[in-house]
Amino acid sequence: MPTCSLIDLGLIPYTETLTLQRRLATLLAEDRLGDVLLLVEHPPVITLGRAGQMAHLRVPESSLAAMGIEFFEVERGGDMTYHGPGQLVGYPILNLTEHGRDLHRYLRQLEEVLIMTLSGFGIAAGRSLGRTGVWVGEEKIASLGIHVSRWVTRHGFALNINMDLAPFEMIVPCGIQGAKMTSMTQELSRPISVREVMVALIERFEVEFGVSLLPTSLPELFCSRSQAGRIERDVPAIVRGAS
Repeated sequence: MPTCSLIDLGLIPYTETLTLQRRLATLLAEDRLGDVLLLVEHPPVITLGRAGQMAHLRVPESSLAAMGIEFFEVERGGDMTYHGPGQLVGYPILNLTEHGRDLHRYLRQLEEVLIMTLSGFGIAAGRSLGRTGVWVGEEKIASLGIHVSRWVTRHGFALNINMDLAPFEMIVPCGIQGAKMTSMTQELSRPISVREVMVALIERFEVEFGVSLLPTSLPELFCSRSQAGRIERDVPAIVRGAS
């Protein structure tokens, strides 16, 4: 079975993972790296995809910093979303030439990973016709937004686990007027940890994509591909500080 490096970065600023994704995607496209799955949580941040509208931000952008919320316009598909602690974010950096070369299939696979993960916790989630993501009834529990260049993916999915949902009120989530967000904690009426869900999601990802996820640190990932075992000088600074 093909392997895919699994890197758990914990709680990390959005801008650092954005830089890292772009670098990993370039290396993968140049066949200097294999597939990678990054799993993270982010401090509060709102992101706007390339199809989004600033009008979907319901508060002045200038007020976000005072609330401790960052804001980024990025190259992923989709509209506006919010990330915060208690939400599991996955960034698969995959070469789709090895996974079907079909963007719609890839999105459905990501949804299936999330749906089956939720099912394992007794949450009946599914798709909503014409609306990318994963829903519990009429409430959204997971969002997707991807970017693909030279058949290499970046960005990915965000699953609401035990996060504070209040900041979603500051935006039109995913550009869908009237959309309400939910979380696993809210659906289960009990606490649940990101770590517990991560373990289950890893298993579902392996099944859906036919890979074996190999826990790897960033230095290990880059050292294994760099000349004489040295980290490349142009990799993101995050690598040098990782353990």
